Amino acid sequence: MDAAAPATPPLSDDLGKGKIRRSTRPRGRDDIPLVLLSDRRFDVGTLPKDMQRVYRQLAEKHGDEYGLLFVFTMRTAVELHRAWNMTLLTSNVLQQIKDEFDLHMTWDLGVFRLKFRVDDGAHELHRKVPYDYDSEYQDIYYRIAIALIRGDISVDEALLYQTEAKHGIHTAGSGLFLRDFPGRLVVYPLQASMCAIIFFNGGWIDAAIAAICGLVAGFVEYTLSCVGGQAKMLIDVTVGLTTGIIGGLWYKFQGQGCLSAIFLGTLYWFFYGTAFVIGLLEIIAGELETGVTRFVAVSVKTFVLSLGASLGLMLAVKGGASIAWHESTELYCGGIVNGQWYRIPVYLLCSVGVLGQFRLQISRYWVGLLVQLAAYEIQYQTNNGLQETFLIDHLDTATSNIAGATVGVLVACALSWVGNKFRKIYAARLLQKDQTKDSCFRNLVYSFIRCRVKADSAIRINRRSEIQKLQLEKKLKRQHEELNDPSSSRSRIEVEGEDEDLYLETVVGSQDINIWSILMPAVYQLVPGSVIAKFWFAAIFPPVQDGTENSEQKPDGTQDSVFSNLMVISASLSLGLIFGFALVQDFIYARRHLLGSCCEEDPEKALDGKRRQTTISGMYTSVGSPDDDPPSIRHESVKNGNKDE
Repeated sequence: MDAAAPATPPLSDDLGKGKIRRSTRPRGRDDIPLVLLSDRRFDVGTLPKDMQRVYRQLAEKHGDEYGLLFVFTMRTAVELHRAWNMTLLTSNVLQQIKDEFDLHMTWDLGVFRLKFRVDDGAHELHRKVPYDYDSEYQDIYYRIAIALIRGDISVDEALLYQTEAKHGIHTAGSGLFLRDFPGRLVVYPLQASMCAIIFFNGGWIDAAIAAICGLVAGFVEYTLSCVGGQAKMLIDVTVGLTTGIIGGLWYKFQGQGCLSAIFLGTLYWFFYGTAFVIGLLEIIAGELETGVTRFVAVSVKTFVLSLGASLGLMLAVKGGASIAWHESTELYCGGIVNGQWYRIPVYLLCSVGVLGQFRLQISRYWVGLLVQLAAYEIQYQTNNGLQETFLIDHLDTATSNIAGATVGVLVACALSWVGNKFRKIYAARLLQKDQTKDSCFRNLVYSFIRCRVKADSAIRINRRSEIQKLQLEKKLKRQHEELNDPSSSRSRIEVEGEDEDLYLETVVGSQDINIWSILMPAVYQLVPGSVIAKFWFAAIFPPVQDGTENSEQKPDGTQDSVFSNLMVISASLSLGLIFGFALVQDFIYARRHLLGSCCEEDPEKALDGKRRQTTISGMYTSVGSPDDDPPSIRHESVKNGNKDE
């Protein structure tokens, strides 16, 4: 960039609520050298036709920036939904954007259909978006939104960064391999085999058969997804059928094997068990339509998978499905991990498969594994300690679920807090914004992360840009020294070309992590997706008195109700999440007010603290807006004593 280019005015401090933050290029504060970036613009021609029409009308009426902010808000909602439909968190992020920039916008986030209204309902756009597990994208799009809200990037840069993220530019090569087929096929057998052992009382042979079934299930999903269209509707039933046939043929010709472990371990991938808990959480938070719809939808999905596997078993054993099911359960489903030293290693291998399914960055697996292990071990030990005390009720299950979910939230939040602190220190040093270089702690944190970046890059689980950022640091440091040299003509720090992309990636990467992105895999392993499938299989193959299909079934009262068991498990896990987030929110509130009363807090840090508290509340409560239930004019008139005649 030409050094003689006209200087752009610095960021204004007058950025109060209701004012649109313009796309300014300089980045700096009073104690930080000004950084000049190029004036990059987002091409609205790449948007869908309906968004282009609404953008043009909004830009004509309110200005270009307002129209782009609407586009960004809508795209953020769609991509957060696609990366896993967490309605409460998405609404919270959208509300923060709306409040910060005074957008006249509302939304209705359903399970599949999203509605957006802008300019007091003058324009309304609909989207029907499928969703899947994607912790990386959920985290990236969340951080982009926070960076925009904080004023660290412009709306054009935010939209461009979203587009780059969509094309995998900010994803490591290892992540791209596991993100989609065919590389994703390696995750299916790992998860199926380990789930069969750790959760469903299977043995090593059952794990091997489950791995084969898992690989076949992956190929089935891959094939039908490539066909596309209505073929995708056949994925669940086809996966169930193939799993039932393979497991049934093995049992028929070998005469051994735990069919329930093989079936449930394989189908675990397709049980959206998290949806049961999230549905209950949404119902408790007041989002009744979304919560009930999600709850019913995933119940039906689970039954379709279970029925498909049962039909496959019937075809394989030529009609004796019920006898084979009960016989295998009684003779071969004893389990091998309880009390064994390899219980935790097997669970961690299963967790690695889950993290692969959730598309978490491999370099962040250690964080996910810590959260998963803490939640699982607390749940496991609590349940074992209480099951002898509560023999005729489900209070042991409820208590262990609450304890496991609460601990999972606390560990996830603690690791996120430490990670946020470390990342900000590292980013500040890279961008030459750290004014406390004499701090031993900051030097230690920087050196630790720098070594870890090099180690991750050496085994190729990190983005190539992480090493390039170390080169960017040297360039910025050299310019910083020239800036402080009285004999130098340099008046600002300039970033050009690829270095600008690295600069923006560092800025976005320094934002707070999305806690749900590392917590969701742990919740997934606590939730009753597989448990409800057990109940469905019990309904398909009801218990009999003498082991023959012609025997009289036990009375309904002797069988646990599917709904009652599901409610105990789902509700207790939801309460555990609520308790955990409430404790974290109370801690943040108490800490902020305690520090505020003892010493003067930096205004920017205080504002960030309020944002974090708002975000935490949006993890488990329905976000509120003054527009939801505004006071009527009549009410205000009566209150002021100006009653109409």
